[in-house]
Amino acid sequence: MLEAIHSLFNDPGLRKFLVKLRVPIFILIGLALIPLMDPALMAAGFAVSMVGELIQLWCFATLDKNQSLCCRGPYSVVRNPMYLGRFVIIFGPLLALGVWWLLAGFVVIYWFYMLNRVRREEELLRGVLGAEYLAYCTAVRRFLPGKRFRNEPLWTWDWELFRRNHGPKNAAALIAFWLIAFAWHAVD
Repeated sequence: MLEAIHSLFNDPGLRKFLVKLRVPIFILIGLALIPLMDPALMAAGFAVSMVGELIQLWCFATLDKNQSLCCRGPYSVVRNPMYLGRFVIIFGPLLALGVWWLLAGFVVIYWFYMLNRVRREEELLRGVLGAEYLAYCTAVRRFLPGKRFRNEPLWTWDWELFRRNHGPKNAAALIAFWLIAFAWHAVD
């Protein structure tokens, strides 16, 4: 059973299809979720989502993709902070639905997504970055924050990387989603 699930998450055709259509898929799902949100849970969902967004934006401002080993900022304490940030971003709107079984299902699905995605990514990075990446993997946990890697700077922000990694667009999209959600429910 687990092998079949991992196989699904690693299917190249499905991955290519979902990557190509991820923006319209997320827009459609987001717009479908807004009317179903519980106004009493929206502030909590928004707060949770914004914590995730701050983590992701911090990642955007520190990551020079596949160019060099990123071990500063959030990457100095956990190898995959961006995936954790995305998890929290999506958890927020789902929390606002107040459907607890949906939250549990999302946690399981995202776990399989993240585990498989990270395995593929780590294989690529071992080839690109070599021994330095292996040392980093030995010292820094995959998903749970721990001690800092080689005392690399934790509080760092590079505006050029932030812009190049589409941080402003990402932040604007999430803020627009929440503005639409709050406006929709203000009319009710």
